[in-house]
Amino acid sequence: MLVRIILGLAVTVVGFGIAGRRFHWLSKLIRSGQPAPERTRGSILPKAEAEVTEVAGQRKLLQWTIPGLAHFFTMWGFTILLLTIVEAYGALFQKTFHFPGIGQWDWVGFVEDFFAVMVLVALVVFSIIRIKNAPAKKERQSRFYGSHTGAAWLVLLMIAGVIITLLLYRAAQVNTVDPHQFPYGWGAFASHAIAKLLHPAGPGINSDLATVFLILNVAVISGFLVFVSYSKHLHIFMAPINVAFSRRPRALGALNKTPDMDMENVTEETVFGVGEVGHFSWKQMLDFATCTECGRCQSACPAWNTEKPLSPKLLIMGLRDNMFASATPLMSGEGEMTALVPNVIDPDVLWACTTCGACVEECPVDIEHIDAIIDMRRYQVLMESEFPSEAGLMLRNVENQGDPWGLGQAKRTDWTKTLDFEIPVITGTIPDDIEYLYWVGCAGALDERARKGVQATARMLHRAGVTFGILGPKESCTGDPVRRLGNEYLYQEQARLNIATLDEAGAKKIIASCPHCFNTIKNEYPSLGGNYEVIHHAELLEHLVRTGKLTPGTGYKGKVTYHDPCYLGRHNRIIEEPRSVLSAIPGVEQIEMRRCKERGFCCGAGGARMWLEENIGKRINMERMDEALGTGADVVSTACPYCMIMLDDAVRANAKEDDVRVLDLSQLVEESLGL
Repeated sequence: MLVRIILGLAVTVVGFGIAGRRFHWLSKLIRSGQPAPERTRGSILPKAEAEVTEVAGQRKLLQWTIPGLAHFFTMWGFTILLLTIVEAYGALFQKTFHFPGIGQWDWVGFVEDFFAVMVLVALVVFSIIRIKNAPAKKERQSRFYGSHTGAAWLVLLMIAGVIITLLLYRAAQVNTVDPHQFPYGWGAFASHAIAKLLHPAGPGINSDLATVFLILNVAVISGFLVFVSYSKHLHIFMAPINVAFSRRPRALGALNKTPDMDMENVTEETVFGVGEVGHFSWKQMLDFATCTECGRCQSACPAWNTEKPLSPKLLIMGLRDNMFASATPLMSGEGEMTALVPNVIDPDVLWACTTCGACVEECPVDIEHIDAIIDMRRYQVLMESEFPSEAGLMLRNVENQGDPWGLGQAKRTDWTKTLDFEIPVITGTIPDDIEYLYWVGCAGALDERARKGVQATARMLHRAGVTFGILGPKESCTGDPVRRLGNEYLYQEQARLNIATLDEAGAKKIIASCPHCFNTIKNEYPSLGGNYEVIHHAELLEHLVRTGKLTPGTGYKGKVTYHDPCYLGRHNRIIEEPRSVLSAIPGVEQIEMRRCKERGFCCGAGGARMWLEENIGKRINMERMDEALGTGADVVSTACPYCMIMLDDAVRANAKEDDVRVLDLSQLVEESLGL
């Protein structure tokens, strides 16, 4: 027994000592990051909800049914089997050690053995998946090769080692102690089944086997802890922490932070954005260390799915590796750190992002990829003046003319000329008899195709008796495209200009047709002092239809597939309202695309990509339209001017104008009325 105790404690001290030293180092490294936004310390209730649903409930992983279930049982298996780890250490000192009170209950033994078996089943599933999905040798040697490494197999072997040695030492113990003293009861079905196989060896050999496998179990546990602390499986410990500090329990909403762009306080040391890993916040560094390399972000990314070089997974892995490589200067303040772009992150990777949020939506550990990308873009734009050349015209147009196309404020009301009723243009304070201010947006006011959606929306609101006015020439770009491009300074200039205009008009309730305008005014203006009640026109249409103020007619009959705008669906969880409107149109047969709702596929326009060339791989809007055409729908409906433009471009490129139409939700309601 003394040898057993000495060996067991020795491997434990060594293993826990090495792992503890590593975790202390990681904590110090992550805390070397910049202060995180205040929102990481928000209300405890949403954080508790996230822990229950994301960590304990494995919500995101269970969307991937078979691997999700396998991970669910592995995670809960290890959680439940913490009991057996305590029992193993107790058994070093007393063969029949058990928890007082419950240690001999049959159901405790059953639960422990059930999860032990399920973990082994899960490991078989993982092995089959890895073999089936293993990339070819040529792919493994490419720079895009991520996580199919030998270390992953070692993890599976070590987990198997923990479970197998556990069952073997318990089985041998069954054959060496009095049945009434066996601490696991007859509910421990797997232990008793294996015990029957070992029984012919006799009590003496079984006693030796119990000791050997007990020490091996403790040794494998200690070794696994060390391995975890140095591998991607850090997420076992990091994920609950990262989820707890995530600020997005329901939707993506605003960008992570609003940096202080007070140019009067700029010094030579002032840094805008992130140019090296030390500029990231500690929360972002925690993100990097938490990455599981599962690739779910990559599988959903529209850039990656259209042969662009951007893989959200590899981007985070690259930042993580650079963080580890920069540990000495980060923690000591001595030494040089590598510029991230282009040394760690290729410019083509940085500018390929549409900020659609699919990566964040899919990530099971709540990594916020978009914020890291935008922070690096800010540095490139504001500190290095490095950005795609074609973006320069858009930036100048917004700065000088107040819209990305440079058409000027005088054309802001041209879209109203075809209407057979007057829309009040607010020049002073909004009159009391006007309920809403309609924020038309640059695309809705200035683009010929997007105008049709805005005009139909205005007619439907007028028909329903909704009173509204517009700012006309006083309206200016909200700043969404310039902010997503990385020009935070110009964004804040535009935001403050618009907030002043809205406050001067006394705006309280705002309708927005563009999800990008909607998201910016609703979620991002409050940090700069602009607080308003903002509703998207899809939400308002749903309310009008539901309350009987607007009743669709029978003028349309056909198949409709709805494309979820990223900044409406994923970013703001306005998903069912548009579908409810479509359901209210008697002649509509709704058909869902494979990628829909919160897992919808981007049109390719977000993240300022509307104004950037797309020269690598397949065009994202073509990929989305191919999926829409595959449904056999007569109409692709949406509720975003950006999406209308991009999808209509794809229809024309496919020469499918006679087969399918791209219509705003309001246009479809209007058509149903025969207007």
